[in-house]
Amino acid sequence: MSLQTTIEAHVKTAVSEIFDAQLPQVEFQATRKEFEGDITVVVFPMLRVVKGNPVQIGTQIGEYLVAKVDEVSDFNVVKGFLNLVIVDGFYVKVFEDIVATNDYGKTAVEGDAVMVEYSSPNTNKPLHLGHVRNVLLGYSVSEIIKAAGSKVYKTQIINDRGIHICKSMLAWQRFGNEETPESTGLKGDKLVGNYYVKFDQEYKKEIAALITSGKSEEEAKKEAPLLIAAQGMLRKWEAGDEEVVGLWKKMNQWVYDGFEVTYKNIGVDFDSYYYESNTYLLGKDNIEEGLKKGVFEKDPDGSVWCDLTEDGLDRKIVLRADGTAVYMTQDIGTAIQRVKDHPDVGGMIYTVGNEQDYHFQVLFLILKRLGYEWAKNLFHLSYGMVDLPSGKMKSREGTVVDADDLIKEVTQTAGAISEELGKLDGYSEEEKQKLYKIIGLGALKYYILKVDPKKRILFDPKESVDFQGNTGPFIQYTYARIQSILRKAKELDVPFEITTDRVLHPKEKELLKLIQEYPTTVKLAATQKSPAIIANYTYDVVKEYNSFFQNVQILGTDNIKDQSFRVALSEEVGKIIKSAFGLLGIDVPERM
Repeated sequence: MSLQTTIEAHVKTAVSEIFDAQLPQVEFQATRKEFEGDITVVVFPMLRVVKGNPVQIGTQIGEYLVAKVDEVSDFNVVKGFLNLVIVDGFYVKVFEDIVATNDYGKTAVEGDAVMVEYSSPNTNKPLHLGHVRNVLLGYSVSEIIKAAGSKVYKTQIINDRGIHICKSMLAWQRFGNEETPESTGLKGDKLVGNYYVKFDQEYKKEIAALITSGKSEEEAKKEAPLLIAAQGMLRKWEAGDEEVVGLWKKMNQWVYDGFEVTYKNIGVDFDSYYYESNTYLLGKDNIEEGLKKGVFEKDPDGSVWCDLTEDGLDRKIVLRADGTAVYMTQDIGTAIQRVKDHPDVGGMIYTVGNEQDYHFQVLFLILKRLGYEWAKNLFHLSYGMVDLPSGKMKSREGTVVDADDLIKEVTQTAGAISEELGKLDGYSEEEKQKLYKIIGLGALKYYILKVDPKKRILFDPKESVDFQGNTGPFIQYTYARIQSILRKAKELDVPFEITTDRVLHPKEKELLKLIQEYPTTVKLAATQKSPAIIANYTYDVVKEYNSFFQNVQILGTDNIKDQSFRVALSEEVGKIIKSAFGLLGIDVPERM
């Protein structure tokens, strides 16, 4: 049981016995460094149920706890804050429990499954930096929710149809000279992406020529022959034209193969795939059901709408007058289909940029109105854009930062900095390259995941690969240092044991306070769908461990009990770093 849980129970009992009042919950905060204490109870919220002076209330509760609770040895009250001093024995007992727990911080699976959607790219270009934030967030949130006790299905919906796909297909047909990934040596997604850019270049030339001939810009954009041809190709695809569908299948497969290489390189995976070419007709039957239930209404022109004005939203079209679906229709149908495919799913998380916030408000509300029980457990994992020092990326103009190039760049940067610092003497070239990738990917993932998802990020690859400060490599280096200590301790035959009858060094106590918070941190990160909570907790643990390392002798002391305890403590810190980084999808090196 954590310190907070233990003290909360005792404080509630104290308030009940002293003031004959029931506290719904107890508010805690970390004790400020200038005051003595290990945990602070905030008295002010208690004034809702206990009338009186906060200092007097805090003093009475403190006196009660010291007299009746073994874990509390002393207290002091500063204004409305009750600072409690906890006995060393409590922390040692907690540590014993931690060491005895397999998969400390993780909870056994129970309850409904959760489906997490992430990536969901278009098949007309490679994955880029924006997709990287998406897949890292989605994968990490999946792992965190799994650690907190839910079964998780990782999925994506691939946007493999529409005018943008036809633009790449048409450009390849017109200008490609039968190029293939094999003939060019390019990954398939890159090859197809090049033709998306080529279409835009040629389209702009046609627009310029039409404007020169006297057309307005608006007319030129609509009448450009390339665009008209792409629209014709889309109609042929929808009609099932054999030649167009064959080309579509061929080029999409090039892209799928390319995506898989990128996913493997970045270290993410999926349990299932949905394709828009299969789902774009879903939802129409659900609209019919909704009309019967009165969830939707039909306008005189035959279009179908959902009136959400009572909930502060607007009227949303779900079927056009000609009976064709809109994106909302498809998303309604896809959500329902996913639960049919996985009946144990009790909720879904959509990892999609914040420009779609309103879309998901509408989608979730419509699904609730349709009466689906699981609709109350839908969540939009909304995130901000990723910017570069050079500015905003544009796919059509080919100014995106390709995900594969980014992985290569951070790996090379990690190698250059490692060589400069001279940390890899005695490594083979193969070992170096493997380590560079671990460090580079760790830098990239940590830099992105340490930021709250809702915030916009300015990503600087060089800044991310820094061995000092709140970075992935700094944490990885601390883990490697701990492994070095453990190897040395093994050589010296130091037993990894916990001695209960010893006075804790203040630095040991601070570390123990932090590591006992790991399970509650995982739960909090799962509840808030925020890998940043795990990332910054890990950094706090590492900072505290490095302070411990600098102020306390681990193997240098002659006291075997101290040696043994500190080695065991180091080992557990290493396990927590590895576990927490695993939830972020980051590897840790044994040597560095």
